Amino acid sequence: RRVPIRKDDEVVVVRGDSQFKDITGKVLSVYRKKFIIHVEKVVREKKNGQTVQIPIHPSNVRITKLKISKDRKELLERRGKAAGAKKGKVSDADVSSAAKMQDVD
Repeated sequence: RRVPIRKDDEVVVVRGDSQFKDITGKVLSVYRKKFIIHVEKVVREKKNGQTVQIPIHPSNVRITKLKISKDRKELLERRGKAAGAKKGKVSDADVSSAAKMQDVD
């Protein structure tokens, strides 16, 4: 659910200016210092005809396809194991074995 965005991920713009909503494109650059990303098809034309990238905050996009690298694959596997764990939940078997231990003492 929470994966850092990086270059070459595919995203869809879900919030922001109405002319850029629902545009799907690749992430061209990520400026972590400014908290912005540039998406492939989100451009504006200047008066002289030159096109410029429109900066978008990463919270306004949804990642649709990840660029999988070795490090990212390990991250997803690690997070998958943590999500699969019981996270401190107590089962009936644990309760019954704890009760037996108290009866022995």
